[in-house]
Amino acid sequence: MRLTVIGSGDAFCSGGALHSCNLLEHAGGKILLECGPGVLAGLKRHGIAPDAVDAVVVSHLHGDHFGGIPFLFLEYLFGKRRERPLTIVGPPTTGPRSCALYAALYRELQCFELPFRIDYVEMQHGSKLRTAGFDVESFLVPHNAEPFSLGYRLACPEGTMLFSGDSSWTEEFVTRSAGIDLFLCECCSLEPGPPMHTSYRELLAHRARLGCKRLLLTHLGEDVRRAEKSVFERAYDGLVVDIA
Repeated sequence: MRLTVIGSGDAFCSGGALHSCNLLEHAGGKILLECGPGVLAGLKRHGIAPDAVDAVVVSHLHGDHFGGIPFLFLEYLFGKRRERPLTIVGPPTTGPRSCALYAALYRELQCFELPFRIDYVEMQHGSKLRTAGFDVESFLVPHNAEPFSLGYRLACPEGTMLFSGDSSWTEEFVTRSAGIDLFLCECCSLEPGPPMHTSYRELLAHRARLGCKRLLLTHLGEDVRRAEKSVFERAYDGLVVDIA
């Protein structure tokens, strides 16, 4: 089980990092976890074929997390043509909003039928799904997103991973991190701010309560990136982590 950080940036691409995007893969398949607008640049920069992706899983419908989906459609239509189905997983309305965004960005292309089937799967709190060989379970996290924001637990025979999505601190992290091989957690600032994101200070205060074997910070704000010292490992674009 391997994680490749395609984009570790926040909404402002702090430090020049790409928007949120991660490739999670194992022998049974490949998942894009988040799909920021820089998805094609990030995948191609690291020699990853965009058509190798079996499923896209997004936490919520803010542009820096799902805005790359239309560019995947573009690639699959005119670049490396895709014919096998693609599964797109996210909160309710992920399908209509992805289609609306594609139509807004490339209105003229609506006459071109996509040459592959898209299976949209809507997730709620406690929803479970098996896709690309991963068992995926979703849970609600606190964030200012419509209709809501989700975190995910992903498991395959080779390992387990917890993903916070965009979220302020929640006790769900404590409950769900027990025994997890890797917790990929957002960290937008050093100090607590508006109740939308998790801060470094909060993670420091609660680290002993988290049962994960490894904690990796992502969605990094400028001050977190520039801090000289960190108790926690910080993600960067292109980081590869073997999980087991």
